Amino acid sequence: MGYTLSEIAAAVGGELFGDPEYTVSALGSLEHATAEQLSFLSNPKFSNLLGCSEAGAVLIRNVQDAEQVRNAIVVRNPYLAFAKVSALFASPGQGWGKVIHPTAVIHSDAKVGMNVTIAPNVSIGAHAEIADGCTIGAGTVIGEQVQIGEKTRLAANVTLYDGVRLGARCIVHSGAVIGADGFGFAPNDGVWVKIHQLGSVCIGEDVEIGANTTIDCGAIDDTIIGNGVKIDNLVQIAHNVVIGDNSAIAGCVGIAGSTVIGKNCTIAGGVGLAGHITLVDNVHITAMSLVTRSIDTPGSYSSGTALDSTQKWRKSAARLRRIESMAAHISKLEKQVNTLLTKG
Repeated sequence: MGYTLSEIAAAVGGELFGDPEYTVSALGSLEHATAEQLSFLSNPKFSNLLGCSEAGAVLIRNVQDAEQVRNAIVVRNPYLAFAKVSALFASPGQGWGKVIHPTAVIHSDAKVGMNVTIAPNVSIGAHAEIADGCTIGAGTVIGEQVQIGEKTRLAANVTLYDGVRLGARCIVHSGAVIGADGFGFAPNDGVWVKIHQLGSVCIGEDVEIGANTTIDCGAIDDTIIGNGVKIDNLVQIAHNVVIGDNSAIAGCVGIAGSTVIGKNCTIAGGVGLAGHITLVDNVHITAMSLVTRSIDTPGSYSSGTALDSTQKWRKSAARLRRIESMAAHISKLEKQVNTLLTKG
């Protein structure tokens, strides 16, 4: 399957410099693309690759760069344009058609819409509702009273516990578990008494959830994921967390219970967020940070120490351990100086 450059330019709203009938059949990087592939230049520091790229066409920002490549499509944001074009070449992953496989087990009280694909060994519980155009991957388990919006796609081996609600056009990747019990226990004379989790998970529209990510159900109220949220692989979202619209969370993030994350936030890889804190809209946390308090002002925040040689890091760590005594010593010196100034 291929697309002419005129078709691609129309799809991304760009200006074409080159042959409108030239056809590309795949996407590739500037460094490795062939004459049948489309590439893009988003970061100016890679502009030196334009002159030697074999790409059939390149999405670029600056008109003057068009002379360096075989064909060019000038757009305001090449990275965004590339994202839009990638949808044209993405494999639908439905080679066996929009059918319900005979090995799927669907409760008689479940409702399945039109043009739904259900792969082998799927289990769908009582009173579940699957809207039109959904795709359910092999081995996926959908509990009772689950609601799935139209054109949502679940990959293989996804688990949705009872009562989970997903909006339209969501994508959930393999191994994700949504609606498992939150980590709630009450101490009692040295033993732990389980707090049964009675809430569920409510997920908005156009949400993507990565492989092996877990989203716990609420203890009483629901865990809530807003519209347009993007969640990477191996993320843990605890009970009663609320994530605002269009926030993005990278891999290996851990979010403790009852934390509220605002709209349009970004949480980079490996970040840990303590429970019962609030991040306002437009907060950006850099990688491997630990967030232990609420953030009430938009902006970028970081914690931890940057990578260094082991020898230098050990020296810095030793100094950090002496900060308290150093602070006390400085305070004592300040008092002595103030005393001398007063006497003078």
